[in-house]
Amino acid sequence: MNTFTQVLEFLTYYLVDHYWFPAFLIGSGIFFTIYLGFPQIKYFAHGWRILSGKYVKPGTEGETTPFQALTTALSGTIGTGNIGGVALAIFLGGPAAIFWMWITAFLGMTTKFVEVTLAHKYREKLPDGSIAGGPMFYIENGLNMKWLAVVFSVCLLMMCIGTGNMPQINNIALVMNDTFDIPKWLTGAVLAVLLWMVIIGGIKRIAQIASKLVPFMAFWYILGALAVIIGNYENIIPSLKLIFVHIFSPAAAVGGFLGASVAAALTRGVNRGLYSNEAGQGSAPIAHATSKTENPIEEGMVSILEPFIDTIVVCTLTGLVILSSGVWNEKFENEFEASAMDYMNGDYSETKAEDLNTLRNYYYERNENIEFSGELVISEGVLTSTGVTLMHNRSFAEDTTYITRETNQIFSGVITVEEGKITNSGDFIIEGKSLLRSADLTGKAFTKSVFGEYGQYIVAFGLLLFAFSTVIAWSYYGDRATAHLFGEGWILYYRIVYVGAFFIAAVVDTKIIWDIATVIGPIATIPNLIALILLRKEIKQIDEGYKVVKKPEQLS
Repeated sequence: MNTFTQVLEFLTYYLVDHYWFPAFLIGSGIFFTIYLGFPQIKYFAHGWRILSGKYVKPGTEGETTPFQALTTALSGTIGTGNIGGVALAIFLGGPAAIFWMWITAFLGMTTKFVEVTLAHKYREKLPDGSIAGGPMFYIENGLNMKWLAVVFSVCLLMMCIGTGNMPQINNIALVMNDTFDIPKWLTGAVLAVLLWMVIIGGIKRIAQIASKLVPFMAFWYILGALAVIIGNYENIIPSLKLIFVHIFSPAAAVGGFLGASVAAALTRGVNRGLYSNEAGQGSAPIAHATSKTENPIEEGMVSILEPFIDTIVVCTLTGLVILSSGVWNEKFENEFEASAMDYMNGDYSETKAEDLNTLRNYYYERNENIEFSGELVISEGVLTSTGVTLMHNRSFAEDTTYITRETNQIFSGVITVEEGKITNSGDFIIEGKSLLRSADLTGKAFTKSVFGEYGQYIVAFGLLLFAFSTVIAWSYYGDRATAHLFGEGWILYYRIVYVGAFFIAAVVDTKIIWDIATVIGPIATIPNLIALILLRKEIKQIDEGYKVVKKPEQLS
């Protein structure tokens, strides 16, 4: 295991698998929900009214309408988190992870309300007449803590590459390859050119495209998801039961699924919920800060709708598609990714409770030293050595075949394994049956419906639109972070790096990309949540001083 992988696993263990970060994120949401009197409920309807644009007075400063600001922010949140992220949450934490995604979204509606209101209040007009805002502005100007603003901007830049960019194209390229047999490098190259053509136009072009793309792609995906769920109507109630029954009790092993602890469901559900709706990360406020709303709190009300649409609506539909179709614990033929393979020292069986418990402890607690190291004999593509068990995607691999990548011939010979990993994995194609994860799992769920094999096209097309729009929105967030750290003159260089990383991520290992995204989200969220708590009295004053006007003509 190389040093980079070890660092990722260390960060994942302490930032994701432990309770402290979910407790901090959820605790912040609970605090502001009570402190502000449940704004996600009392302002929910008015947020929709403001979205119409009728409350915008002529001459109000800004570069986007409330609708464009919302769709730009939604284009940044509705992405692989809604298709691949939900599947990953179920894969890692079991069905109960969806419940914790809901909790994260409900409380995140308040967190988003707070951060967007503050971002809009502290936004600035730049020399060229454009508007810029975000956490870096309210941290620096509202708290007079430039050092923390710098920390946030650095974290935001890492998020732009590690969560808003690389996982998106990685999933697009994977699905396009699986569905249409399009080479990953070709998908990356074509979309990299399109990405550059869009982001070079700045926030106005991004907002114009997002306002047209988001409603279309959401309608397309929601319609397809509803068709799958209705087609499996008899499994809707059992699926909901699966979500609720394991909230406070461990999920048992079933099918190829090893089972999951309560902690795994909670931590993975919260992490994927955060990745999906980004409430507390401080990214969406950058888009909302450009909106033409006179009172900052009104844009905060619009932002309340974001986690609701993104997580409570779209992610729930994805979760029900996966659970009602029954694919979440089934094994399917697939090509094994090297980073998701583990050779275990011993003959383990998925029919033995003791073996399942040992493997769960290994994957969730890392307190079992059971990785195999040594040489293994492969005869005519089949592993013949005894005393070793191959796991892929945290499931027992079945019907495995080893193929030499260079010649595409069945392999016979010896392979070397160190700490559970093949040392020269790039020399082999290893195929077999195992659980699926991320977008592959969602795609398989859509095929087990009225659409049949055509269901995969809905996922492929939906993922292409969702993920590409996310990359576009996050490019602007990176623009603002770069400008804050180095000045406006550095934005062009940032965009070159951004597009380059986009292309590279199309062809690298999926698991590594998701591992990076998993740890960067919490790292960037911490400074923003600290700032929100320190500015609590200010948001309280803004909230108490606002009176909801239900009719635009009543505005003075």
